[in-house]
Amino acid sequence: MISDGGLYNLAISLGSAAAFLIVVYHFFEVNADDKEQKASAKAKSVKAK
Repeated sequence: MISDGGLYNLAISLGSAAAFLIVVYHFFEVNADDKEQKASAKAKSVKAK
C-alpha cells in the first residue's frame, strides 16, 4: 500500500509535470506558423491578380 507521503509526492510531481506541459504547449501554439492562413491568403492574392 502507498503511504500518505508517497501519495503526496506523486500528486505534487504529476501536478507540476502537467502544469509544465501546459506552458510548453501554449508556447508552441503561440509561436507556430499558421500554414492554412498563409495558404489561403496566398490563394486570395493570386485570384485578385
